[in-house]
Amino acid sequence: MNEQWVETTLGAVADWSAGGTPKATNRSYYDGGDIPWAIISDIQNRPLNETTKCITQAGLDSIGGTKKVAPEGSVLVSMYGSVGRSAIAQIPMATNQAIARGVVGKQVSAEYLFLWINAHEGHLDKMARGATQRNINKQILTAFRIALPPIPVQDRIVEVISAVDEQIAALDTEAGALHSVSRAATSLLWCTADGNEAESRLLDDVMALDVVRTPMQAGTTYRLAGVLNAGKGLVDKDEFDGADTEYTAMNVLRENQVVMRKLTAWEGPITVVPAEFDGFVASNEFPTFTLGGDVAPEWMRHVCRTPRLWAEMQSRVVGTVQRRKRLNPDQLLSVSLPIPSRPEQERAAEALDAIEGQIAAIRAEADGLRRARAELLSGLLNRTIDIESPELEV
Repeated sequence: MNEQWVETTLGAVADWSAGGTPKATNRSYYDGGDIPWAIISDIQNRPLNETTKCITQAGLDSIGGTKKVAPEGSVLVSMYGSVGRSAIAQIPMATNQAIARGVVGKQVSAEYLFLWINAHEGHLDKMARGATQRNINKQILTAFRIALPPIPVQDRIVEVISAVDEQIAALDTEAGALHSVSRAATSLLWCTADGNEAESRLLDDVMALDVVRTPMQAGTTYRLAGVLNAGKGLVDKDEFDGADTEYTAMNVLRENQVVMRKLTAWEGPITVVPAEFDGFVASNEFPTFTLGGDVAPEWMRHVCRTPRLWAEMQSRVVGTVQRRKRLNPDQLLSVSLPIPSRPEQERAAEALDAIEGQIAAIRAEADGLRRARAELLSGLLNRTIDIESPELEV
């Protein structure tokens, strides 16, 4: 590339004081009505857009601490946060005003400045002080090194990355829309072929408590499973030797069984055991149930994800301390739900599986684009990728 890049510091191209600190008596910043307002939790390594919160004048006056009016295009960097996680944002040009702590860029493309800081947040974290609470002061931040190409090159880098960001946002929107469709489609789980709700039956009629215990033996390796909330399935909690646990025996999980966690059952820790978890073990806090032949495991897996089941579980928990309340197996079996015929169950599960498959494919594509974006941005900023290369057409 023929363009000349300049090595400089953030302090040389950014104006810390731009926008100024508003006085409580100066209402000319606000012109009445709601005021766009950003706090640290909003600064999540992305441009601030229509999701920016608003606050009333009275609410603003009631909040202590330093505040700053951030002009359009400002780049914001949180001074505080967890070690290993920077918080960076940008006020887009479409936003009138926003109040926040931060750095306001000038003499450089604000969009490029945001991309550079975001791509080098690891370097910024290394400069932070504090063991558990990161702390960056003005001196540290203004000394932060930055490489600046000419403005046309900055604009081209922003253009390329923005095109990828738009594709990622479109995929995220599509996945979100399909997720809403999937949630609405759970009504199919309870319906007969004619669209009416099926007759309700007790779970005791369609599945039975069936626990197999295995002794914990030294020198034998076991694989431990945990049950996620909201019917999200099982998690592999790694292997262990039988000598490394206080349990003398544990429950064995078998494919297509229902398994639940008795503790905090109102959070929906229930699922159907998939093939890959067959033979895993769990403590006696995780009872297992075998389904009858008139219940399809794939249908039951979707049922375990429904708030309708969780509400029934929550209404039956016992105990006086909230986090220690339990749901016993007989209480789960007392739940009554509409249960269609097995062919109707299988059709409903197949429809929901198809939607979930589409969602998973879209999210995988979005994740792939995010990884490609990170590599592309890194290559553009360290100049190993030529910004004028025809392969950059998005």
